[in-house]
Amino acid sequence: MDNHMKKIMILSALISLTACSSGKNENPPTQVGMANPASVYCAKLGGKLDIVNTNDGQVGYCTLPSGEKIEEWSLYRRDHK
Repeated sequence: MDNHMKKIMILSALISLTACSSGKNENPPTQVGMANPASVYCAKLGGKLDIVNTNDGQVGYCTLPSGEKIEEWSLYRRDHK
């Protein structure tokens, strides 16, 4: 087989394989890790979560429907003794 024929065969095979590909990922990405339990608890109580950036990182504050504003983990620990 000459080089020209080999190139045509390889090109045909590549085109055929490319045509078989759908290009879509049919499996949606899965969630990695789990939700923050304190944030979930705040939402369960009907609260609004605010994330505040500090020099030490981020802190979440939950504002409850009553108007009380409390750090989310303090709220979680207070209610889960």
